[in-house]
Formats: sequence, C-alpha cells, structure tokens
Amino acid sequence: MNLQIEYVPFVSWPVLATFAVLCLTAIIFMIINKRRGTILRAATAVLLLACLANPTIRQDEREQLTDIAVAIVDQSQSQSIGQRTAQTQNALTQLKSRLDALGNTELRITNVTSGIESGSDGTRLMTALSKTLADIPKDRFAGAFLITDGQVHDVPQTLIGLAGPIHGLISGSKTESDRRIVLDRSPRFGIVGQEQSIQFHVEESNGDKSPLAVTLQIPGNDATSVEVIPGVVTDFPLKISHAGQNFLELSVAIREGELSKENNRAVAAIEGIRDRLRVLLVSGQPHAGERTWRDLLKADAAVDLVHFTILRPPEKQDGTPTKELSLIAFPTRELFIDKLDQFDLVIFDRYHRQAILPDAYMSNIAEYVKKGGAVLVASGPDFAESDGIYATPLSDILSAAPTGQVTETPFKPALTDLGKRHPVTRGLPGAGDGKPTWGRWFRLIDTLPAAEAETLMSGPDDKPLLVLAHQGEGRVAQLLSDHGWLWARGFEGGGPQTELLRRMAHWLMKEPDLEEEKLSAKQSGDKLVITRQTLADKAEDVVVTTPSGKTQRVELAGNGAGQFRATIPITEAGLHTLNDGKLIAATAVGAGDAKEASDIRATAEKLQPVATATGGGVAWIEDGLPSIGKSASGQLMTGSGWMNIRANNQFRVTAIRQVSLSSTLLSLVLLLIAASAMWFREGR
Repeated sequence: MNLQIEYVPFVSWPVLATFAVLCLTAIIFMIINKRRGTILRAATAVLLLACLANPTIRQDEREQLTDIAVAIVDQSQSQSIGQRTAQTQNALTQLKSRLDALGNTELRITNVTSGIESGSDGTRLMTALSKTLADIPKDRFAGAFLITDGQVHDVPQTLIGLAGPIHGLISGSKTESDRRIVLDRSPRFGIVGQEQSIQFHVEESNGDKSPLAVTLQIPGNDATSVEVIPGVVTDFPLKISHAGQNFLELSVAIREGELSKENNRAVAAIEGIRDRLRVLLVSGQPHAGERTWRDLLKADAAVDLVHFTILRPPEKQDGTPTKELSLIAFPTRELFIDKLDQFDLVIFDRYHRQAILPDAYMSNIAEYVKKGGAVLVASGPDFAESDGIYATPLSDILSAAPTGQVTETPFKPALTDLGKRHPVTRGLPGAGDGKPTWGRWFRLIDTLPAAEAETLMSGPDDKPLLVLAHQGEGRVAQLLSDHGWLWARGFEGGGPQTELLRRMAHWLMKEPDLEEEKLSAKQSGDKLVITRQTLADKAEDVVVTTPSGKTQRVELAGNGAGQFRATIPITEAGLHTLNDGKLIAATAVGAGDAKEASDIRATAEKLQPVATATGGGVAWIEDGLPSIGKSASGQLMTGSGWMNIRANNQFRVTAIRQVSLSSTLLSLVLLLIAASAMWFREGR
C-alpha cells in the first residue's frame, strides 16, 4: 500500500498562479496600510487557493514483481567429458536453491545443445541468452548464469543494452591435459598437377613440449612421418593428383591422460580443379550446326579453344596454289604431332578424310586417346562415305562402324535403358518416362556398335544415336547425327542440347561426377551417406574402414537409375576408406560439430570479457559455487566468493483510490467559517 498527495487544480496552473499573486499583492498592501482583518483575509485566500488546487489523497495497492534470473545450461558434446555433466547438474541444483532462498526471485532455465542437435556449428550460449531475454521485461531482468565448460563460440565483441550482470560458472578442471592437431592453413581448391602448402601445428596443453612424430597419409600412398615441435607451424606440400577431392590425413600419437583422442587426428580436403581446359575443334564441311560446338565452348570461360576449320571442300578446285588458301600457314604439325598431348579434348565436327590431315596425324590422335586423351566425333552423311573419318587410322578407336547407310526420317531422340542409368544422359530435361518432350531430328547415320560400346541414345528403329566407349586409358564419344542444332534453334520446342553436349565433354575429360562406376561418400550431419554409381543391376556391399581400423560392411539400396545408397552413423572423425571389391574411395569425416571438437579444454578466458563488461564474474565449479545475493543497480555484482544479481524492486499496481480534500464537506465548512469571520470583523 502506498499513500501520496496529488494536486488536480480546477483551473490551469498559470491561472491559479496569477490569482495567488493577486491575493499576495492585496495582503501585502493591507499589511503596509495596517488594515483590520488582514490575517482573516489572508487565511481565507489561502483556503480558497487550496480549494482551487484541489489536493487529492491517492492510495495505491501494489503487487511486488519477482526479479527474473536466467540460467543458460551448456549441454554440448564437450560437456560429456569427465565430471562435467555431474558438475553442471550439481551447480544448477545449488543455483535453484540459493535463488529460492533470496525470495522474490524467478529462475528461467534454457538448455543449449551443439552441432547436429542444435542445427548450428559450435556452442552458441549467447544466442540462446538473447532469445531468452526477448521474452523478459528489461526492468525485471536480474542477471544471467552461464553454466558451461567455457567453450562458447558466439561471444560478441560488445554487449549493448544488457541491464544485469552475466556470470560464468565453469565446469571441468583448470589442470586438464590435451593434445591436438591444428590446421593453420588448408586451401579449399588447388590446380590439378600443382602443389598446395598445408600448414599445421601440434598444440600441447599441460603436457611435455618435446618433439613429436606426426603421420601424414594420402589415400592410396604410403604414410609419411615428420617430426614437429609443439606450437611450431610446419609446412607440408600436397600435390593435387586428380580432379575432385584430394585428402591428407594427419595424426599424432595419443598421450596418456588426454581429454580426447578425436582431435589427435585432422583431415585436409582440397578440391582439385583443372586450370584451363584446352580443346581442339576440327570442323569439316560447313553445315547449319557448325557454330554449335564453337558457341558452346567459347561460352565457358575455363576453356581454351583452338578451332581448325576447313571452309573449302576438296571438290572445289580452281587452281589456286595451296599456300595462298589462307592468310597464315596453319600449324597442323604443331597441333597434331608436337602439342597434341597438351589438349584435353579433340572434337571432329563433320570432318572427312582429307590430305590436310594425313594418316600419320590420325594415327597420332589414336595413340593420344589410348594414352588417356579424349575424342568426340559429331557425324554427318560424310561419316557413311568411303572417304569418311572411319577410313582413317581413327577407326582403331571408333566403336561404332558405319554401314554406309543414312536414315533420313523424322524422329525424337530417346534414351536407351542404359542411357537412363548413365550419368551423361540420366535425368536429361525433357526425357520423360519413355516419351521425350523435346523436338525432332531428321537424320541419323547407321552404324554397327562394337561390343564394348555404350549406346545411350537411339533414333528410329532403336538405331544407335549416341555411343560412348573407353579406349585404352582414353575415351571416345560418337554423336551419329548432325541435327543437334535443331534443339539449339528451338525447333518444336528445342531440347537439352547444351546440357547434353556439356555432359559429353565433361565425361570425356573424366569429370568425377560423370563416371559410370563411382564409389563416394559424404557427411550429412552425424550420418555418412554412401553412394555407388554403376551401370550394373546390383551393387556389391561396401566395407567402410574408420580411422581407428574398425570395419563395417554396408548393404546398398538402389533407386532404379544407376545409383545405390546407404546411410550409416558417424562414430569417429577422420579419413574413412570405402571398398566394394572393385573400387576404393576415401572421404574426410569431421566430428558432428567441428568447432566443438576442435578444442575441448575447459576455459574461463572466452567468457571473462563478457562478464567484466556486464559487471559479472567467472568462477570454477570445482572450487565451490559462490554465494549468491542481490545488489541495487549501480553497486558491485561480484567479488571473491560471491556473485550477486540486480534487485529491481518492480511492482504492479492492482488498485487506485483517490479522495479530493477540496470537495469534502469539511473543506466547505472551513471556507465558510473563514469568510464569515472576515465579514464579521469588517462589520465591527
């Protein structure tokens, strides 16, 4: 209950003040002139002014509001180490008891997980605190207690507008010991064939600083051991041997008494990319789709294109000397003999046998393929002729031999059963379920594919349209029609010409994602997703070997489109090896929460700046929970062995009673008595 007097004047304060000045002037005048009844007149004026001021007695009935304290409890992965879980629970129990003993105090508790369970990386206590404070009135917030091992990964640089102190209660021990490998520098990308520098160091906490042996393992290669001094950064050159993921696993021996062995191992993963793909395009007889390949390849900034175009067919003879047929001499020998192995892909677009490229050059191209090169042949009617490209030494690597016939009839290219599973054609836009929605073509070169050929697309009467083949260490693709440009022009709605040509080119250049037979795995949260890409009807079981040497046999399930998958839980961090009897693969698997696992030592250093900035303190639970009390705003909130929260003294008014003194019968009687006495005195 609260009593107070308020004034609610019947007239405005300026009017009341003016009237008071007039009354005072009159009284002073009467005093100077020694008029009779001055005292009665003054008393009457005062009573009249008091009535006009309307004094009111106000009585409030108040309900005391509780002060709200917040406890943010760290339940991250690192809190499960040693006695931290028990310490945390004990500290929370004592905190509840001591705040209850203070009275008029409410405790709100928020539990915080980390990594996979929380959907974020690291322990984010400050984020949880901000969300909790959003539901608390600012003038009732008394303070926060963060019960954690100190490994907090979202500590802000500054704290603005926080009304109460933040206290840290640290679980774990100040004498904890751990050894871990820290990757100081690990590039995300590297050029294939070049080296990248990996920088790392071994960090010893409360341990010996003598030299240690670190083992470095590249999958498929022998392990290397280097001696390092703890705390000193070491460089290791890693050669990017292939496109896609290149891994380097680093490990150091586990020391007795360590907190964890998980961070004694680290994996550097570098994505291998090709510098610039060099493509040699040889165009033969001019045709409507001649610019299709050129436009596609020139649109890719990562492609260096050399275009060899024959604009003058041999049958057009006019006696012009050969040396005058071009502005400059074309370096055919340099391209097809000396520097052929520098190209990633050679494309023949409607080229037929000519003296410009003698058989010796064609033999060199065939050898180039067998040693790992790639050739794509886009055929027209010339392929079926006796002087077609098949009549050259290239026939050694072409798996679809012409019959000499050309089919000219409208048809829609269709995927074969193999094409529906092959990564080059699987899921092509518009392929549909056996009924393509793309436009028609009108010409196809009849061929007889060899046994090793992979026919992915077909034309009328199921005749081969797109044929792929492995030749030695290289690859060959044959597109047995020159009407692909109709899709590019949007004829009858067009088709996925650009996507098809792009996939063909990248398959020829051994893009990992387009391999027919591929075994891979990737981490998804706390799961390892294993994928087997194959053209077979069944995938063999995969044996997964963890960094510790444990093995697990995994059965894969197919999706009907050439892919088989399985998902297993991750139990260890590090390099995992996969083997299905035919293929071997490796993948780097981190902890479910990389930040949480990188450093698990208990520490007070991260929270100390936040506590200091808000007037709070940090204490180790192992030293005993500090005593807890309340302090008024502006007073100290922490000291040796004690932590206080803010006493807000907030209340809610539940009822208000008001009594106007000037409107009571007593005030009227007093005013009448004063006026009567004044008039009585004047009458004498």
